[in-house]
Amino acid sequence: MELDKDLRSVQEVRNLVSEAKNAQTELATFSQQKIDDIVKAVADAAYAHRNELAKMANEETGFGIYEDKILKNAFASKYVYESIKDMKTVGVIHDDTEKKVTEIAVPVGVIAGLVPSTNPTSTVIYKSLIALKAGNSIVFSPHPNALKSILAAIKIVQEAAGSAGAPKGSVSAMTTLTMQGTQELMSNKDTNLILATGGNAMVRAAYSSGTPAIGVGPGNGPAYIERSANIEKAVKNIIGSKTFDNGTVCASEQSIIAEKVNVSAIKEELKKQGAYILNKEESDKLSKFILRANGTMNPQIVGRSVQHIAKLAGLSIPSDRRLIVAEETQVGPKYPYSREKLAPIIALYTVENWQEACDLSIEILNGEGAGHTMNIHTENKNVVHEFGLRKPVSRLLVNADGTLGGIGATTNLMPALTLGCGAVGGSSTGDNINPKNLFDIRRVAYGVSELSDLRKKESQTEIGSDNIIDSENKDELVDALVTQVLARLQ
Repeated sequence: MELDKDLRSVQEVRNLVSEAKNAQTELATFSQQKIDDIVKAVADAAYAHRNELAKMANEETGFGIYEDKILKNAFASKYVYESIKDMKTVGVIHDDTEKKVTEIAVPVGVIAGLVPSTNPTSTVIYKSLIALKAGNSIVFSPHPNALKSILAAIKIVQEAAGSAGAPKGSVSAMTTLTMQGTQELMSNKDTNLILATGGNAMVRAAYSSGTPAIGVGPGNGPAYIERSANIEKAVKNIIGSKTFDNGTVCASEQSIIAEKVNVSAIKEELKKQGAYILNKEESDKLSKFILRANGTMNPQIVGRSVQHIAKLAGLSIPSDRRLIVAEETQVGPKYPYSREKLAPIIALYTVENWQEACDLSIEILNGEGAGHTMNIHTENKNVVHEFGLRKPVSRLLVNADGTLGGIGATTNLMPALTLGCGAVGGSSTGDNINPKNLFDIRRVAYGVSELSDLRKKESQTEIGSDNIIDSENKDELVDALVTQVLARLQ
């Protein structure tokens, strides 16, 4: 029976990719205006349905906070649209008349979009917009735990795109979900690029599929509160970020690094703003629950509230607490608090100075989360400079929250829900992924010199050396040499 399902899934994917290829061939003929009309229609429709999609995602998965998912849907539609609406993505995008080089945008083709359960509807909206803006079609592989809400979002996108003139197959999704079907989607000869958002195993599978991929690694960003920081504001940013949608955004902070001179004040401010700091016994008890035996994060804590996690772990935490804080001194795969926790749980480290904070944050990031995001709260620009030079991240956020700052909602980074981690994080780019990552550039270049010009120029720079002079330019070079000698004698 399972074999039959696998075969059905693979065949469904082949049909979807074939249809997407035909649709993309037509999309590639559209003008910038027609593409922009389609993108606007999708953004408007998604924004109009942001509430119901958020409710569906929350009810289906049990992850996060309904109101925060509304904001994520609004960000994925309205914010992303505003950032890309005037972007040139079709035909000639740059013409340098002086250097005689013209750049032409060329769609990559059919995109495979992997959708996680933590951000299901917002991911569909965002990836559809950036794919269509670049003239591509996209076929989604939904996470099975969020299939209903993902398909609802895709239906809204399909209808809006179709009403604006997009061909059938421009946006589609698997409905018979198997690993074999997803593997077929990623490795199909007509799939041109994979946009991979999901767990480590899925992202690694995307990169090993043989198809070009843009994937993201885990986030595990430390937040360093340097001694010159405004502690009240720093704690407010960290708690707001880490509790947003119950910590399901990978750019959210995973640890706080304090200094001995300010750690007491930071603890008091954490308590004042709704955090619960575990004692040693409670910390040990929860740490055994965060990770499974195989070293992966326990899915029972993902996107859950403090009270839900406390109940599962057998802890007694007051109902008004929003964030769990565990003091930690160690870093590594065996220390759960030093790793990514997609839940309102954060570690607290204490160091002597910014040099120790620098070294510790590098150790944390190299353990997990390299290439992703880090935060620093400080008024010392020299410290920011040093951190910027040394940290293995693609985004260093200063006096900002990790979640909304990393995705470009509260910073001037490109608004995006897929955050590249660069080579250090095993990604193909460190960009906040946008339509410019989804088209190639064809360059038309006019000749501005000839071989003889290059030879002449090279030979002139070698006058007086032992290099052999090209016989074609001998007379001209002799004249040049005589001119130089006379000039020296004067």
